[in-house]
Amino acid sequence: MNMQEAADHADSILDAVLKEIQPEVQWAHGPTTTGSCDVTRRRTVMTIVSAERRGSFLGVVDRFWRKGGYRIKAINNDVDVPAIFAQTKDGFGVTLSIGGKGQAFFEVDSPCVEESEVAESSTPPNGPAYEDVYPLPRPNVHSDFWSAGAS
Repeated sequence: MNMQEAADHADSILDAVLKEIQPEVQWAHGPTTTGSCDVTRRRTVMTIVSAERRGSFLGVVDRFWRKGGYRIKAINNDVDVPAIFAQTKDGFGVTLSIGGKGQAFFEVDSPCVEESEVAESSTPPNGPAYEDVYPLPRPNVHSDFWSAGAS
């Protein structure tokens, strides 16, 4: 597997977990980064996930990853910045972390693979692309379910 194939696989991992979250959340691409033999893809959730819904959001992802055979390596139960760290059967690291204002961040890190060029993801975001915007804005999309109780 080369770095482009690893990036494509990371995209499919991200596609699958985001498709599992219902009601749907809006997301945008975070930066893709490469090392000497690895690649990281990121997606940032633009839907506000309120403190009251954070546990449900994390639970949906945790159950989906466990059902998919992922090994849960660690769970950070911090009230303000909880996170789940897992690993796929083929060695990809997957992380869900919650940051400021309830913004959820997904990250997939490949194992060491053959060096190659890496193109940007071909998966279109389901909202604004925020091209050439970094850092991305705080979550700004209201969901009747996921944002319940958020001010």
